Amino acid sequence: MPLLYLAALLIALTGMVLLDRRFGLFFWRDARRAAIVLVVGVVFFLLWDLAGVSLGVFFRGETSFMTGIQIAPEVPLEELFFLTLLCYLTMNVYGFATRKRQGA
Repeated sequence: MPLLYLAALLIALTGMVLLDRRFGLFFWRDARRAAIVLVVGVVFFLLWDLAGVSLGVFFRGETSFMTGIQIAPEVPLEELFFLTLLCYLTMNVYGFATRKRQGA
């Protein structure tokens, strides 16, 4: 069960990609811009996490559902996928909102 959380995140990310492709929400509207926005968002939140860890505000919770792999002190591998999902979800919501407003 150590891969359960990562698998759930990957399934959710797959759903985001399918929704994006089906409705042309963000990546399928402008892939270059979307890639830049996604990378900037994930890097921003990773730096935010690292700042929180260094201040003692954030810490890694122990659970049997996670891989146990850390990409930085107190930052599990799953955090990278969670932040990607969070940013992609926000991008899709923005794409949906602007698509509806434009009457597409």
